[in-house]
Amino acid sequence: MAPKARGSTGRLWDKLDPPLSEWILEAMSAMGFARMTPVQASAIPLFMSHKDVVVEAVTGSGKTLSFLIPIVEKLLRLDEPIKKHHVGSIIVAPTRELASQIYNVLLSLLEFHGPSASVVKSSDETVEAVKKYPSSTLKVIPQLLLGGTTTPAEDLSKFLKRSPNVLVGTPGRLLELLSSPHVHCPQSSFEMLVFDEADRLLDLGFKDDISKILAKLPKQRRTGLFSASVSEALDQIIRVGLRNPVKIAVKVRGASGVEEKRTPASLQMTYLVTPPTHRLPAVKKILDILDPRPQKAILYFSTCAGVDYFQHIIPLILGNEFTIIPLHGKHPANVRQKNFTRFTNSVTPSVLLTTDVAARGLDIPSVDLVIQIDPPSDPKAFIHRCGRAGRAGRRGLSIVLLSPGREEDYVPFLEVRKTPVTLYENSAFSISDKDAVKATEIARKAVLSDRSYHDKAQKAFVSWLRSYSKHQASSIFRVADLDWEALGHAWGLLKLPKMPELRNFKGDKSLGVTVDWDNYAYADKRREKHRQEALKENAAAKLDENSMKKRPAASESVPWSQNLEKRKEREQRRERKRARREHERWGKMTEEEKQKARETEAMIQSLREEAEKRREAAKATQDAESDDEFKGFD
Repeated sequence: MAPKARGSTGRLWDKLDPPLSEWILEAMSAMGFARMTPVQASAIPLFMSHKDVVVEAVTGSGKTLSFLIPIVEKLLRLDEPIKKHHVGSIIVAPTRELASQIYNVLLSLLEFHGPSASVVKSSDETVEAVKKYPSSTLKVIPQLLLGGTTTPAEDLSKFLKRSPNVLVGTPGRLLELLSSPHVHCPQSSFEMLVFDEADRLLDLGFKDDISKILAKLPKQRRTGLFSASVSEALDQIIRVGLRNPVKIAVKVRGASGVEEKRTPASLQMTYLVTPPTHRLPAVKKILDILDPRPQKAILYFSTCAGVDYFQHIIPLILGNEFTIIPLHGKHPANVRQKNFTRFTNSVTPSVLLTTDVAARGLDIPSVDLVIQIDPPSDPKAFIHRCGRAGRAGRRGLSIVLLSPGREEDYVPFLEVRKTPVTLYENSAFSISDKDAVKATEIARKAVLSDRSYHDKAQKAFVSWLRSYSKHQASSIFRVADLDWEALGHAWGLLKLPKMPELRNFKGDKSLGVTVDWDNYAYADKRREKHRQEALKENAAAKLDENSMKKRPAASESVPWSQNLEKRKEREQRRERKRARREHERWGKMTEEEKQKARETEAMIQSLREEAEKRREAAKATQDAESDDEFKGFD
């Protein structure tokens, strides 16, 4: 076990053994970090002294510097600089946002080291930098590797030009660079491997990439796993090649000394029981009554489609007092980065609408409030969502919204998982049915203004239901207990979508709303033009079908050739319609999405060819067996 901090003097930066470099001490002082956090005091000396570490600490406890400082110190204490195109350390993160954050913290740290800063700030090593700091001077040169922002060829070109010795990135893009024969990670130069948010990286989605990355690295290295919930992935730690790791667990303890929480003491975690129709008014009320008003708030939804829809509705509910910023995993990489930067740098009150893509590891300054509109389908994500507020000692409030009835059992469920939540109580908080009706009217008015909002609402509702039905706590979140009409009103729907779950629903699927669907138009004129053309084609097709149903008299029989011609015309119309839709879909896709679509089509074609070969082989075998005459038993 790691040594425990012995009071405040035990967490002074200059008391570490082995001691830190003077420029690191100056950097910590300039950054305002007078003392180490408990996790830093425990992890840094162990990681610097040839130990593999598994660090489990509450979110916002300073884990990033716990591995960046040892990496930088080790690389700058080598006997000689790392050779050109050789890598000394790799940091793996599960998301682009987290990788970018780690990279930026590293850059901030290196600003205090002259030789490294001179290289980082220049597009390449300028003549002045080389003169001031010759090639024999030890430097830390990082490179950020993110899928979707650059191409693998661009990453390799930058690597060859700058010869970085620290790589920070997501698994897929890191693996692509390491697969190049020009990138080397030999035993003589490679020092440290770090997995941040380790439990997420060990999920099935990253397992193959992680295994391939490990296969390209030397076995004699130091490895660190850092996360707020490493214990939930302990059974998989052996897969990342740690040898006798030291486990460091930093938890929040109550006055009695008994472990109570897995989140910072400055974070108040609460729940609110509210009907579906009261949820959006509840969000507005909470933001209105909190004093001081939250500078930044995060609203979590279960699906990307939910974010896409509610980004149009919530601004109308909240008014102009907050800037609404959407962020989810299906945004193009440049949009994700732009919106994330916009939220983190915002100086006016802002609300981020997001999914679990922004749940782990991100250190967003000034987040005072987290509201979980939808409880996460994976309970492990709950603590990570809450942890975006109350970071680094700042007071924070987290509220999860639950429907009356069975969903209230989520509270004792969290208690068992050592994540207790208390009832949100505020004397100024109250929501009336009138508030709920007003919110529904606002949402429906927006949806009626543009048919595209109706499409988004339907897609979002269906995707939310799919997510709800797959909740890991399925005994608590049951589709059979849902109030369909209340949900329809809460979402501002004009009608309930057609789906198997509503097959036995006996209520009003129109939700009491009357819409002239033929004249309900898209605001986008081009899209509306296509809809009108489709309406005319459908009307013509119906006329053809009706005429076909009428049997002509014997004297007025239609030649079979004429029927065949009409059938061909209908097939041609359907094919043109399908081709037009495919063209529109393709036109809306990004280059990355188009490439993935091409790869998927190629894979499907390959599978079809293989299946056809198997069918032909089976048929040949069957034909051969049928030729054998049965001779009877001996």
